[in-house]
Amino acid sequence: MSCRGRRFIVECELMQEGYVPFGSSVIHYSWGGAGNRLLLCLHGYGESAESFAFLEERLGMDFTILALNLPFHGGTEWKEGLYFDPEKLPLLIGEIVDGLPVTGDRWWLLGYSMGGRVALSLLEKIPEKIEKLALIAPDGLKVNGWYWLATQSQPGNRLFRWAMKRPGFFFPLIRMADKLRWVNPGIYKFIFRYISDAKVRDDLYKRWTVLRGFRPDIRAIRSIIREHHVQVRLLYGRHDRIIRAEKGEQFRKGIEPWCRLDILDTGRHLLQVKYIDELIAWLEA
Repeated sequence: MSCRGRRFIVECELMQEGYVPFGSSVIHYSWGGAGNRLLLCLHGYGESAESFAFLEERLGMDFTILALNLPFHGGTEWKEGLYFDPEKLPLLIGEIVDGLPVTGDRWWLLGYSMGGRVALSLLEKIPEKIEKLALIAPDGLKVNGWYWLATQSQPGNRLFRWAMKRPGFFFPLIRMADKLRWVNPGIYKFIFRYISDAKVRDDLYKRWTVLRGFRPDIRAIRSIIREHHVQVRLLYGRHDRIIRAEKGEQFRKGIEPWCRLDILDTGRHLLQVKYIDELIAWLEA
């Protein structure tokens, strides 16, 4: 699909789909609802804007729900190279919001997993716009050593790229790291899941690398939450072996009056229709 240089919206069953040019790329997004308040949603790794569609039925009277597809996800056609400048994200969102039925000055921001890291960075850029930050099993509250090595250092990124193209040597290294308990079992399974197929490995390299600029400063974010009285909601799965609630508890220290943490008796996949009652209650708390 080519829509470069113009913006348009496509009707679909529930959420509507939109496309907006961004440099040489085309950003795909979904939106729905008729409320004058904005709920901006950022998806997890390997997922898409459609992950949030089920929220419209329950929240669409009060909110306009906007969900972006990040680079190399969903219908977004990304041609800007392997770097998404975090400074440009607020401008992109502002351009989309200008065409939506939103009158409120401040937004609710919902980030799931990888989208949590992007959401934290967005709060850091435009704190005056964010009324509530809701994070589900969020990445970004603590630096992951493997991710830092693969994306934040040039030698590490080159090694990462080489390993994704020639993974044969990588398997015994990961098995050794598992035996030495350098990685937790959840991360171990995650790695093997994403290096068994050539396209999946290529996607992993591009998706991790392109978002390397989204590095939230947690100390600065705590100060922002205190200064702007941003309401923060954290939600974790009790049996999630990759992103654990302990990280959220550490993040809460010093901002307890504004930050609430809840845990559901489930695993990692919290963004599902069957948890809609719990999700709505958590969002509105």
